[in-house]
Amino acid sequence: MRARLTRPAQSIRWRLTVLYSGLFVVAGAVLLALTYALVAERGENEKVSVSRPDVPVGEWEPGAPAVQGYVREQLVAQRSDQLHQLLVESGIALGVMAVASLVLGWLVAGRVLAPLRTMTGAVRRISADALHRRLAVAGPADELKDLADTFDDLLARLEGAFEAQRRFVANASHELRTPLTLQQAVIDVALADPGADVAALRSACLRVRAAGQEQERLIEALLTLACSQRGVPEREFIDLAVVAAEQMRVLDGGPVRVSVELAPAPLLGDPQLIGRLVGNLVGNAVRHNVPSGEDGWVTVWTGVVGGRACLRVVNSGPVVPGDQVGVLFEPFRRLGVERVRAREGAGLGLSIVAAIAEAHGGVVEARARGEGGLWVEVGFPPPPPLPSPTLGFSPTLGFARAGGPP
Repeated sequence: MRARLTRPAQSIRWRLTVLYSGLFVVAGAVLLALTYALVAERGENEKVSVSRPDVPVGEWEPGAPAVQGYVREQLVAQRSDQLHQLLVESGIALGVMAVASLVLGWLVAGRVLAPLRTMTGAVRRISADALHRRLAVAGPADELKDLADTFDDLLARLEGAFEAQRRFVANASHELRTPLTLQQAVIDVALADPGADVAALRSACLRVRAAGQEQERLIEALLTLACSQRGVPEREFIDLAVVAAEQMRVLDGGPVRVSVELAPAPLLGDPQLIGRLVGNLVGNAVRHNVPSGEDGWVTVWTGVVGGRACLRVVNSGPVVPGDQVGVLFEPFRRLGVERVRAREGAGLGLSIVAAIAEAHGGVVEARARGEGGLWVEVGFPPPPPLPSPTLGFSPTLGFARAGGPP
């Protein structure tokens, strides 16, 4: 372990230094080779002439041919010595600059990586209990600042997710503890009464059973929410209008007038989850409506808008502040004191709707109506086209369409 931590060759600073120096050495070697080739070619193309400066060229007769050969040999030897000296001196200079490039590369790499070291130290100080910290890297808008800003955005999302998880666990614990406390209180009261008759015990059992049913509904809602957040592993083609019609048949609107307008809206999804989405959305609209005795209403519409299968539910009801609409889609969040006192549901209906829609790639839009109630629309992505019929060969019938008569 110690050897792995102390090997400098594994650091990115060392690798960048070697890369910078290697590029410099390669570029210097190429430049040296080109210079050497150009000087050598220039020397070969030069013409050597032997003449006497005190005699005109046309009147001077050179001596023995050996003199000219000797002069040429001396010039060639001199040129060879010059080229060799140029090569040696250039190689020495390249070696010196290679060592200098290592030092400069080390310094430059350290300066370039300094923001990364700062970011690494800041990240090490961030833990699950300190997600509020941010890198907050200052400087020009370069790649490193983009990386730091992206990491800050990730920390913000993680902080929100952790807070939502803590709030969800706390609310779920409270919601699950409430029926248990009620059951225990009813049983303790029944046991503490020595003169309790059969009717009193029966009433206590009915209250315990009702609390158990409420707890069962809450656990089922929690399981549905968890399954929705995991995604939809298997999907099939379904019609949103058919699912909505089935849910409307089993839904008891009570004193609320429910009107439907169902047009075909095909989508690809899980029928059970889509059915739960429709049931929760319509049931929420019926449950949180105007008080009994008033003219409450709910409209349910399905259709295709822009190629997307859409479900639209509009209801009357109490006035909802516009800035509180998004709160209703969070788990265990209710609006108003009346809903908390009436214990109308666990506050998971709309959160399950949002989770199922997100698992199917859909989008939930909600708006508060000025006169009271909500306007909610769920849009699902268009399904892929159905596979076209293919041709198959039958030994007795010849070619026929697969899945149909020949």
